[in-house]
Amino acid sequence: MSLIRKSYKPLLLILIAASVSGCDESGEEKSAQSAAEPAAASAKPAPTPAPTPEPPPKPKPRDDCPEGSSGIGTFDEPCMASGDSRMMEVEYTGKTTDQGPKFKVINKSKLPILHGSIVVYFYDKSGKQLEVAGSEEHKQKQTCSGNIFAGAVKPGEKIYVFFSCVKESHIPEGTKKIEAEIQRVGFADESGKHNEFYWQNPDLVPDERPVGGVKFPKKGKKKKK
Repeated sequence: MSLIRKSYKPLLLILIAASVSGCDESGEEKSAQSAAEPAAASAKPAPTPAPTPEPPPKPKPRDDCPEGSSGIGTFDEPCMASGDSRMMEVEYTGKTTDQGPKFKVINKSKLPILHGSIVVYFYDKSGKQLEVAGSEEHKQKQTCSGNIFAGAVKPGEKIYVFFSCVKESHIPEGTKKIEAEIQRVGFADESGKHNEFYWQNPDLVPDERPVGGVKFPKKGKKKKK
């Protein structure tokens, strides 16, 4: 009987040890899961991206652009005209001093004009267009822009003016005729000191311009119904 009891004792110890070992492993497994659960719960969803702002609406064209032109009226996007449309007439008086050639300018529009962009051409006696004197770029026309009239020019007003950007030194040798066009104007506001909106006709001032100006097709008369 003592032998049987002795043989069972080691076996019993082995069973107890295995039972204790299984409980420890199970406990460690639960602890690992418990530690992982709070980490997963603490993760926040990615923030929703902010919506892309819409571009500001483009300004509408002015409803008071001069007849035959249209546009927003800003400096970069003026009321655009075409053909032989002009807001000002400019003519060389035939007199040149140390200040340069003298021009007569008439405001043909219905509004006071403060800003101007003048383009001047030079021709020989045969009508051939000459390059601007002293120009390394071989310019075919002399230009300047700004408030070049020393104040606003009233509708219908005629003025005589020397333009600071058109000097006697710009006149090429052999010049017999000087012509000019004002291809952009700025209409003055009520104060007469600021430009309210702009008008432009680039058709008037090509690089190569015949003496007497560009010839445009005559506008046909509307047929009476």
